[in-house]
Amino acid sequence: MDLFERAVEKDEASKPLAERMRPRRLEDFVGQEHVLGPQSAMRRAIEADQVPSLILWGPPGTGKTTLARIIAERTGAFFVSFSAVLGGVKEIREIVEAARERRKMNRRRTILFVDEIHRFTRAQQDAFLPHVEAGALTLVGATTENPSFEINAALLSRCRVVTLRALTEEEVASLVDRAATAPEGLGGKVGLSPESREILARYAYGDARRALNALEVAAAAVGLAGRPTITAADAEEALQQKVLLYDKAGEEHYNVVSAFIKSLRGSDPDAAVYYMVRMLEAGEDPLFVLRRMVIFASEDVGNADPQALGVAVHALQAVELVGLPEGVLPMSQAAIYLALAPKSNTAIAAYGNARRLVRENGALPVPLKLRNAPTKLMEGMGYGGGYRYPHNFEGHYVFEEYLPDALRGQEIVRLSESGLEKEIGDRWRRLRDSGKK
Repeated sequence: MDLFERAVEKDEASKPLAERMRPRRLEDFVGQEHVLGPQSAMRRAIEADQVPSLILWGPPGTGKTTLARIIAERTGAFFVSFSAVLGGVKEIREIVEAARERRKMNRRRTILFVDEIHRFTRAQQDAFLPHVEAGALTLVGATTENPSFEINAALLSRCRVVTLRALTEEEVASLVDRAATAPEGLGGKVGLSPESREILARYAYGDARRALNALEVAAAAVGLAGRPTITAADAEEALQQKVLLYDKAGEEHYNVVSAFIKSLRGSDPDAAVYYMVRMLEAGEDPLFVLRRMVIFASEDVGNADPQALGVAVHALQAVELVGLPEGVLPMSQAAIYLALAPKSNTAIAAYGNARRLVRENGALPVPLKLRNAPTKLMEGMGYGGGYRYPHNFEGHYVFEEYLPDALRGQEIVRLSESGLEKEIGDRWRRLRDSGKK
C-alpha cells in the first residue's frame, strides 16, 4: 500500500459511522420496499436508466441522499450535491452550464441532488424549470416537508414525488447490527447487549442516521472505559434520552394503555393526555394510540356525540400526513375532545345483544314482506307482499315489524340519556308512539 492509498484509507476511517455505512448499491438499501421492491416502477426505472426528475419526501434518516447517490451510481450519471441553504441562482447556472458541457462532450447525464429543496425561494425554484424541461440535468430534490405546500407547482408538475417512510424498528436494528460488525463500521470490536440494540432501534424513531450516530457515540464511550459491550445505559446516554419503563409486549404496556382508555372514559383530559404522552415518549407507534382512539369514539362516545368518530379518524389521517413530532398536536386535540365528549356505550351494547340473539336462535327466517321478489314465482309466494314504503307516509315513517317473528318485542338498542343520543332516543319514541296510534 503506497502513501496515497494509506491517506485515502485514513480519510475514509475518519468519516462518521453513518457516512461509512451509507449503502452504495440498491441491493444493500434497507427499507422502502413500497418504492424499491423488485417489481416496483421506481426499481424498473432505475435499472432501465429512465429515472425522471424526482422529489424525495420523507422524515430524516430514511435514505433520501443515499437513494439519490445510488441512482447516479447505478445509471452512470455524474452526481452533483447542492444545498438549498448555502447555494443561490448563480451557483445553479454554473452547475447547469457544466452539465451541458458534460452531456455534449461525453454524453453523460448529470443528477443534481438538492438537499432541503423546500428551503429554496420561488425564484430559485423557477431557475430550474427550463433546464429540467430541456433535459440538461435530472433534478432530485429531498425534503421533509409536504411538497404540495413547499414546492413551486410548475416545478412539482415536472417531477415525480416519491414518498419515503420512517424505517421500522426491525429495519433500524438490522442497520445497527451491520454497522457493529462490518469492517467499514465498528468491525465487531465492541459488542451490543440485546437491551442496547433494542433501545437504539426503538428510540431512533425510524431515523437510521440517529441510530448510527448514537451507536458511534456509545462505542466510543465504551472503548474509553475499557469495556467490551454497549449496555442499555450506554445507549440511553448516547441517545440523550432516558428510556421509560414501557415494554411493548409486557405488563406495563397494557397498564398504560388501560389507564389511557379509562381516563378518556372517565372524562379526565389531564390524565388522558398524560398517558398518551407516556406511550409516545416510550416509543409507542402513534398509529396504535390513534387506532385505540378511533375504537373508543364508537365504543364509549358513539351517538352521544357522532362527531367524536370524525375527530378521531381525522387525527389519524393528520398524523399519517405530517408524522411526528408535529402529529402530537392533532393527537392531543383528539384526546381532549374524546375525554370531554358525552359518553354512551350503546353501540357495543347493541352489538352484544344482537350477537346473543343470533347465537341463541340461529338464522331465523326473514319476514316475507321484507324479502326481495326479483321473479314472478317469488312474488307469487308472497315475497315482498304487504311491505309499506316509509317515504309514502307522513314524516317518512310508518310503524312496522321488521324483526323475525320469533324476536318480536326484543329490545336490542337501548339509547342513553347522554348528549345527542337523548335527542335521537326522544325522536325514536315519538315515531313509535305515533305509529301505534
